[in-house]
Amino acid sequence: MNVIFQKIIDTLLPPRCLKCGKILGDANGLCADCFNEITFISKPYCEHCGLPLVSENTIGKFCGNCLRNSKSVFRMCRSAVVYDEHSKPLILNFKFNDRTENAAFLAKWLRLGGKDIFAQKVDIIVPVPLHYTRLIKRRYNQSVLLARELSKLEGVPCDCRSVIRHRKTKPQVDFSGHERIRNVKNAFSVKYPENLKGKRVVLIDDVMTTGSTLKECAKVILQAGAKSVDTLTVARVIK
Repeated sequence: MNVIFQKIIDTLLPPRCLKCGKILGDANGLCADCFNEITFISKPYCEHCGLPLVSENTIGKFCGNCLRNSKSVFRMCRSAVVYDEHSKPLILNFKFNDRTENAAFLAKWLRLGGKDIFAQKVDIIVPVPLHYTRLIKRRYNQSVLLARELSKLEGVPCDCRSVIRHRKTKPQVDFSGHERIRNVKNAFSVKYPENLKGKRVVLIDDVMTTGSTLKECAKVILQAGAKSVDTLTVARVIK
């Protein structure tokens, strides 16, 4: 009966491409043209930070920055796609234009991009929190929606309450470089450290630009006693 009902719905309201709106034969999310424009991040990439590498011949398969700076708050960082003119509209519509139906589709990309992380085992999924004033204005936190969908796919618990953004910050898009670091410094705290103690945490966000927000979140999670923190985003900026 559910299959019949779904066929009726698809006839009356056929699935459309989440990016261009073209009618699809099935609910794949993107049409072939839009899908082929997306640049997925695949090997070779830095084994630590996930940055795409020029060739497999890179020493130790680490990028230059990770070779120079061995200390990091992250166990691993991974992203599914490159943040560019083709992936940007899909993510911005999801984040700012109430296209919350994109969450389930983008979570599948997260799962693909995070295969290395989940292979090393994860105990809990934590989304980057919004300050309550921004949450009221936007009505939803896109990172929470992604984390919940990913939790369903991976069967890993999702904790949306333990990490909070206690200080209101300006949007990171307004800043660059060290200004981004200053903007989010000491903006996060852990409300329920007992939920994170001894856990391998994967931190979820939509886009990684400089990583400043993710680093600040990771610091307080580790201070709360977490065993490790990985970061996983749908997209990342590649300079």
